Amino acid sequence: MKKLILAAAIAASFAANFAFAEEAPKPDNEVSFNAAVSSDYRYRGISQSRLQPALSGGADYVNNPSGFYAGTWLSTIKWISDANSGSSKVELDLYAGKRGDIAEGVGYDVGVLSYVYPSNGLNPSANTTEVYGQVGMGPATLKYSHALTNLFGFVDSKNSGYLDASANIDIAEGAQLNLHAGHQTVKGKGNGIYSYTDWKVGVTQDFGIVSASLALVGTNAQTGSYVGPGKDAKNLGKAAIVVAVSKTF
Repeated sequence: MKKLILAAAIAASFAANFAFAEEAPKPDNEVSFNAAVSSDYRYRGISQSRLQPALSGGADYVNNPSGFYAGTWLSTIKWISDANSGSSKVELDLYAGKRGDIAEGVGYDVGVLSYVYPSNGLNPSANTTEVYGQVGMGPATLKYSHALTNLFGFVDSKNSGYLDASANIDIAEGAQLNLHAGHQTVKGKGNGIYSYTDWKVGVTQDFGIVSASLALVGTNAQTGSYVGPGKDAKNLGKAAIVVAVSKTF
């Protein structure tokens, strides 16, 4: 009988400890880092690296009780130097915002994001600041980003906007189906030719050590609106397969 009581006590203790471990709250403050290599750096469907590989990395801080977060991210690029307007070969993103719940199962994310291109040489500058707001339910999100400055060097393009919808759907252990569609509107006289719609269909697999993704990305950007340098300039918004390997730690 004593053995049964002891066994029951051990089992109860184990169950309690297991439940505690499962329900252990996140720490108030968390810092994480990320790094990735990709076959092409696509932003809103347009290649930033002339359809060639890119390296990227960043750091994030989150205060879990408040939902406040801030971070930075960098990537190699080629479009600034291709425009013969400067020596910048790096994009630096700085952002901060707040996440939380609107109602049960419905979340929000609002913040500000600055894209910085050191020594970019463009007039107006390629440096851009946007505010954004996002709502999410389950695997789906709807987001709008609004430019407080000129948009990536386009003249008189302040108040340009980008509306997009995304869904990351679990399809297997550690695997997700990634769906995305967005529309970039570029404000300003004569800038309508730079407005376009982009889309992505892909899959991501978490292997534990790293995550890998494979996606078909494309746009309906007008021919000649987003092109690389040279007489055989390539359409930087054309549909293509993009492969990436990333790690968060």
